Amino acid sequence: MRITDVEALVLRMPHIDVGAADSTQDALIVRVHTDEGIVGIGEVDASPTVVKAVIDAPPSHAISSGLREILIGEDPRDIERLWDKMYQGSVFYGRRGVAIMALSGLDIALYDILGKKLGVPVYRLLGGARRKSVPAYASTLMPDTPEEAQEHASELAARGFKAMKFGWGPFGQSEDLDEELVAAVRRGAGEQVEILLDIGFGWRNADHAIKMTRRIERYRPFWIEEPLLPDDVDGYARLAGAVDVPIAAGEENTTRYEFSDLLERGRVDIVQPDVTRCGGLTEAKRIAALAHARGKPCVPHAWSTGVISAASLHLIATIPNALFLEYCVRPNPLNTSLVKNPVQVKDGVATVPEAPGLGVELDEAELARFAVQA
Repeated sequence: MRITDVEALVLRMPHIDVGAADSTQDALIVRVHTDEGIVGIGEVDASPTVVKAVIDAPPSHAISSGLREILIGEDPRDIERLWDKMYQGSVFYGRRGVAIMALSGLDIALYDILGKKLGVPVYRLLGGARRKSVPAYASTLMPDTPEEAQEHASELAARGFKAMKFGWGPFGQSEDLDEELVAAVRRGAGEQVEILLDIGFGWRNADHAIKMTRRIERYRPFWIEEPLLPDDVDGYARLAGAVDVPIAAGEENTTRYEFSDLLERGRVDIVQPDVTRCGGLTEAKRIAALAHARGKPCVPHAWSTGVISAASLHLIATIPNALFLEYCVRPNPLNTSLVKNPVQVKDGVATVPEAPGLGVELDEAELARFAVQA
């Protein structure tokens, strides 16, 4: 079996709210074609046109090539070898950031190919399922007002979710508003539902984060996520050492090297690798093992289309230190209808796909509807 083509498809909704931290408004889908007619799909939840450039770029020299050129003619079943080849072939401009993110989507597509070839779900290729169902937390943006926040939390609780995350939005604009919003989410969710808070880099520094965490801890957040910028590793260490609420971070990080630093120097309590950014399923599995060796949970970030939901769920099924699937509840059609057979969530529990590969199929009509030339 050989790879014959690699497509990087930019998808975009007609109207984008550039002020919202909502990556369900656009997407980068990859398709890896083979000479046996098997096509693997993957996703990169990053700036789509930037990722496409990394994949489509012609070769410059031995360690500076676009990823498509590296994969053409290769056997897609050699997943870890091809991970190394893409990493080394882009090392001149890559090693972290967008190059690893682009690699991630292709790595996922290779697992999809191998699963389809063997007729098994991806979780089998990752070591086998420890669980076939996973608690899912509803993930959404924080509304602008406490009234809206309470109403939305109440709606999600009524849908059966036992955990929910509210993030970004107005967090960080006002200390009083931050507390009012958290209090409203707790009122709407009720006392039996876990609430998770994604501050979206909204708190100024470690001292401010410590102050705010202590202020809102009476509302019993399950975790505080990304209150500081990703590179403020020392700030994360100060925060984690000063408060009792667990601190979560990592969705912006790539490779086991950055996560090792986040765990060792940053002392975070929960790591959140995004399988479409951190280095794909291959690297996410390694990152989960790093965290497990240190007694820390691994809860992958997953916010975009049905492709990332499926890929994340296959990983979560196999690792010992998973807690939840992040389940995006944004109503944008790229999130809700890009795949024909999305991950099933009922009463706050997600079922691991059993079909070969990732177990999801792109809706070609929706793909054509949102595809743009880039």
